[in-house]
Amino acid sequence: MFRLKALDHVVLRVADVETCQRFYEEVLGCTLEAARLELGLYHLRAGNFLIDLVDVAGPLGATGGPPPGATGHNVDHVCIRIEPFDEDEVRRHLAAHGIETGDLANNWGADGRGPSLYIQDPAGNTIELKGPPTEPYDPAAGFIP
Repeated sequence: MFRLKALDHVVLRVADVETCQRFYEEVLGCTLEAARLELGLYHLRAGNFLIDLVDVAGPLGATGGPPPGATGHNVDHVCIRIEPFDEDEVRRHLAAHGIETGDLANNWGADGRGPSLYIQDPAGNTIELKGPPTEPYDPAAGFIP
């Protein structure tokens, strides 16, 4: 049939594309791969996948209802796997951009359990920055929460 390989893209509806694009480029290191202005759609390269920003005021975004806000989001969170994961260095980098982080978590992910920090993008979307696994996933053992 088919097998799932990796995250391809995530689409985030945002009210301020310019501010969000700057966040994803300057803070997380994404690059603008394409912009489809007629739709209000911006494709940002994030490693092996894309983060698409959709302007809620544009033709495509207007079909999704009101923009995400403090009490309602269209996405719970997006997890981006990063390497290396030097907690102090990651925190310094984020702080230099005015981004607050919470406590370090040890979360389960696609390749096992490992360190994670959560941040918010300018549109209020939650982004999980996840390091390499400290407890790698073992397919024979299955999911271990």
